[in-house]
Amino acid sequence: MDTLLILGGTAWLGRELASQAVASGVHVTCLARGTSGPVADGAHLIPANRSEPSAYEPVRGRDWDAIIDVSWQPDHVRSALDALAADAGHWTYVSSVSVYADTTTPGANEAAALVEPKTSGLATMEEYGEAKVGCEQLVAAGMGADRSLLARVGLIGGPGDPTDRFGYWVSRFALASTDAVLVPDAPDLSAQVVDVRDLAAFLLACAVIRSTGPVDVVGEAVPFSDVVDMSARTAGFTGRAVRAAPQWLEEHEVQPWAGPRSLPLWLPLPEYAGVGARSDAHAVELGLLRRPIASSLADVLSDERLRGLDRPRRAGLTRVEEVDLIEQCAGLDQ
Repeated sequence: MDTLLILGGTAWLGRELASQAVASGVHVTCLARGTSGPVADGAHLIPANRSEPSAYEPVRGRDWDAIIDVSWQPDHVRSALDALAADAGHWTYVSSVSVYADTTTPGANEAAALVEPKTSGLATMEEYGEAKVGCEQLVAAGMGADRSLLARVGLIGGPGDPTDRFGYWVSRFALASTDAVLVPDAPDLSAQVVDVRDLAAFLLACAVIRSTGPVDVVGEAVPFSDVVDMSARTAGFTGRAVRAAPQWLEEHEVQPWAGPRSLPLWLPLPEYAGVGARSDAHAVELGLLRRPIASSLADVLSDERLRGLDRPRRAGLTRVEEVDLIEQCAGLDQ
């Protein structure tokens, strides 16, 4: 692969894609507004607003060995395909496991039923899964099944995570140090996290060999409790883990998964038993290589320390909220 166009490329995953591609000798162009940050060293930024009809004019008519699109807005994906499909040897659409209708079944694979698609207009976050399905359909129709990869990505972790989800646990244990930390009592819950660096490497490798069709790009399924325990060990935590039942957490308005006043990665069972336990067989068959979670956690802790363990976060409890909850459930088992 000599030429790569990334539609995006200035945010977390896009920048990692560009950085790795440049390092391998690829000429990388990123078409983006540029508001999420700078492009990777060695990549070329073409500033553009994809809502504008002329957005793709600077990159139209070139021979692109591969194009990677990370958008979740159907109108943006449609306009990109209209302008660039004829110029692309291969198209990777970065989708999401949020496209699946069933969240309850562990081991489900790419053949599982999808939610209803949204194929036009600007989608809201509440329509994220539907919009991703719509974008997938647009790519499959615009490029054909023999020139496109639909990469349905699970939870991403690693240094620089802007969502603050995966880094919550290792940073919280480091912040608490010898004090107590509130932990969901969820022994049957599974979690899957793919490191952003491994994800980018896989997507680029698939572009080189022109892999096609849908593939669930997810981390190895491990018990959620193992992720929490590894986070504590990585942080050198010597305090007390206060375990709270899911029902108790819900009664005290602690949110699952992400966002303010949440405990990240935790999900209620059985309605979300399949979210952290999808089959990774097809991705592994295509060459997905994943570093150990402990390795990711060590790198994430270093990044979290640089960013500030006590900084405001997009996901998780504040330390004040956590201490208040711990005091309310002080009688729970350790």
